[in-house]
Amino acid sequence: MEKNDENRSRYLKIRLKPSEEDSLQKRYKRSTFQTLSEYSRAMILGEPVTIVHRDQSMDEILEELALLRRELNYIGNNLNQAVKNINSAHGFPDTRLWMNLMTIINGKLEPSINQVKERMNKYADLWSQKLKVVKA
Repeated sequence: MEKNDENRSRYLKIRLKPSEEDSLQKRYKRSTFQTLSEYSRAMILGEPVTIVHRDQSMDEILEELALLRRELNYIGNNLNQAVKNINSAHGFPDTRLWMNLMTIINGKLEPSINQVKERMNKYADLWSQKLKVVKA
């Protein structure tokens, strides 16, 4: 934020048609400005205005990836809880058998889960790169 000794004391009033106001509001909402005044000042003074453009075709894919990530996290948490319960039951007759089974299951599932998470992160990165900043 600029430090200026000069305050904004001048007031400018303009009249717009409802359609013009709607157009102005739509453009302002797509911009990175916090207030309509900031946006309007930049437009009037010819300063660069940054707007955000998003490819909405990726929205469904992103939602699906988020659900898949959440489900994978639930599976991992359940697996960790099962292993923790087996470790706490140390000393019971079947504990070793269950521990060996869980180790095998964990060893086979964890790499697959990590691979899926990595792919989901790549898709998320790809989607976020499609968020382009466009100069108006």
